[in-house]
Amino acid sequence: MSKLLLKNVRLEEAFEHEEQHIVATRTAIYDVLIEDGHVKQVDKNIVVDGDVEVLDAQKQLLVPSFREMHIHIDKTYFGGEWQAPRPITKGILTRIEEEMTLLPKQLPTAAYRAEEMVKWLIAQGHTHIRSHCNVDPQIGTKHIEITKRVLEKYQDQITYDIVAFPQHGLLRSNVEELIREAMAMGATLVGGVDPSIVDRNIEKSLQTTMGIAQDFNAGIDIHIHTANTLGEFEFYKLIDLTKQAKKEGQVTISHAMALADLEQSRLEDLVQAMAAVQMDVTTTVPTDFNRPTIPIPYLYEKGVKVSVGHDSLTDHWSPYGTGNTITKLNVMAGRFRFIDEYSLSRTWKYASGGITPLNDAGERVWPKVGDAANMLLVDGVSTAHVVARRCPISTVISKGKIIQQQEIGELKGEFR
Repeated sequence: MSKLLLKNVRLEEAFEHEEQHIVATRTAIYDVLIEDGHVKQVDKNIVVDGDVEVLDAQKQLLVPSFREMHIHIDKTYFGGEWQAPRPITKGILTRIEEEMTLLPKQLPTAAYRAEEMVKWLIAQGHTHIRSHCNVDPQIGTKHIEITKRVLEKYQDQITYDIVAFPQHGLLRSNVEELIREAMAMGATLVGGVDPSIVDRNIEKSLQTTMGIAQDFNAGIDIHIHTANTLGEFEFYKLIDLTKQAKKEGQVTISHAMALADLEQSRLEDLVQAMAAVQMDVTTTVPTDFNRPTIPIPYLYEKGVKVSVGHDSLTDHWSPYGTGNTITKLNVMAGRFRFIDEYSLSRTWKYASGGITPLNDAGERVWPKVGDAANMLLVDGVSTAHVVARRCPISTVISKGKIIQQQEIGELKGEFR
C-alpha cells in the first residue's frame, strides 16, 4: 500500500462576495492523505503512522491536473534542431504532400522526439495524453507502433489514448485497411480529417469511419476544420451516424471551426443536436486573431463539453506550441475577456476533464475522499490567480505518486 501525505496545502473553500459580486476566493491550509492512488483524507494536521512519504507543500495551491486532449507526439521537431515550417500554398494539401517525404525521413528520430514531448507534457502538469497518430501509405502503421511503445513506457505515470489518424485522407489515401490494422495494434480511437476537403466525399468518408469504430467498439475523434455551413453540414451528418450507431458520448470533433461562423439561430440548433448525442469538442484556442474563436463558454453552458489541447509543440505545421496549459487557459481567458475572479476560475475545467476545486455555486467539491489523486501544486493563491498570472507548477502528482518536482525556490512564473 503506497501512501503520500501532503502537508500544508492551500485548498479553495468558497468564493467571497461584495455587494453580490464575487471578488475573491477564500482558501485555507489543509493536509491531504493519499493511499493507493486516491484521496483518503482531507483534514487539518493529519498524523499517519507507518511507511508514508511526506511532502511539505509550504502553502502552495493544490489543483486538479491537466489532460492533454489533442497532440501529435509522432511527428514533431521537438527535441531536434530548430526548423521553421515551409510556406503554405495549397492549404492542408501542402502539408499532406510534404508529409509524404518528410515522415519517412523522420522515422529514425520519431521515438526519441515523441518521448521528449511526453516528458515535457508531464512537466507541464499533464497526467493524460491523447495523441493523434499518422496512418498513411508512406509509413503504414509504424507511427502507431512507435507511439504505443513510448506511451507504454510512461504508463505508470500517465493514462493515454492513441487515435489512428488518416492525415492524408481515409479515402484519398485508401487507408481503411491500415486504420483497421492500427486499431488491432492497440489504437483506442478512430480518427478522421475534413471529409469534404480531403476525401471529397462526406457520406462515404464518415460512414467508413463510423463502420471501423463500430467494428472495434471504439470512439471517434475527427478533425473538422471546414468553415461555415459546409462544416455545419458535416456535423449534422456525423450526428445522424452517431445516433444510428448508438455512439452517444463517444464522438469528439477537433477544431470544429464552423461553430465560430454560424449565425445565432443556426448555432443554437446545431449545438442542441450535438448535446443530444453527447458530442464533445476539442480546441487549441488558436491565436489567429483574424478568425473568430469557437464560442467555448456557450458550448459548455448548452451541454457540449469542450477540452483544450496544443496540437503540436513545434513541427512542420506550426512553430508556436508551448505545451503550457496554464498559458493556454490564459490566452482563452483573454479571448473571452474574462477578468474577474469567478470567470477566470471557471476556465480550469476546460483543461482538467471538467474538474474544478469549487463548483459554480462556490462549494468545495475537490479534492474529496475517493477522488483519483491526479493533482498539481502551483505557486498561486487561487485558480483565477494561476490562470491570470501564469503561475508556475512545482509538483505533478499522478495516480497518487509524485512524478515531477521542482524546488519552490527555483520556480519562475512568467508574470507574478
